[in-house]
Formats: sequence, C-alpha cells, structure tokens
Amino acid sequence: MERNEVFEKVTEIFRDVFEDDEIIISDNTTSADVEEWDSLTHLTLINEIEMEFGIRFKLSEVQDSKNVGELVTALIKHLDEK
Repeated sequence: MERNEVFEKVTEIFRDVFEDDEIIISDNTTSADVEEWDSLTHLTLINEIEMEFGIRFKLSEVQDSKNVGELVTALIKHLDEK
C-alpha cells in the first residue's frame, strides 16, 4: 500500500473520530493543531487506526510520534512487515 493511500485512510479515520468531514491533516499536523485532540481522542485515533489496518502499535511508537507523519511512517512499517 502506497503512503498516499495510507494517508487517505488515516484522514478518513480522523474525520470520523472528530466528526468533521472538513478536517485536513498533513505530515506536520500535531494535537496542538486540532482543538478537540486531547489524550482520550488520541487513544481513540490509535485504536481506530489499529482496527482499520489490522496492526498493533508498540507503546513507544505512539509515545515517540511527534506528528501525523511519524505515526503514518510507523503504520507503514507495520504494514510492510505483514
């Protein structure tokens, strides 16, 4: 799966979780850029991404990801290992 395809699916997940069809994310998007993005929403995002792609992030991957781009990179790594 190409990065742009993964990013499109992750964007859909963000739109579902935040109930905002207009939300736009980029590699540089952080929780500070989305008003409703708090710790509970973060856990929901991670869970939804894991369920959609059939993977499990390591705790360190979730904690060390500074932005959406780093999270997508970790996701792609898991997909490549499948």
